[in-house]
Amino acid sequence: MSGIDFEIVGEISNVETIATGPGVRDRARLRKQYGRARWRKAKGVATVRLPSGRIRLAEIHWYEAHGIGKKEFKLKLPFLD
Repeated sequence: MSGIDFEIVGEISNVETIATGPGVRDRARLRKQYGRARWRKAKGVATVRLPSGRIRLAEIHWYEAHGIGKKEFKLKLPFLD
């Protein structure tokens, strides 16, 4: 993680694929940890709840694969609101 714990509140919008196939640098680790699949790195915008209870709009990044789902969410700073 990015060092900041957070909870995603609501839907993720403006979803874009950042990298696919060999462009996903952590692909070998992801396959070892979660299984063989077509891994993608994606980003989107979501409302998040921080440990302090504050709710902020932020960009988040994650890895996803068909049949496995979304894994390893990371919060990107600065906040968007």
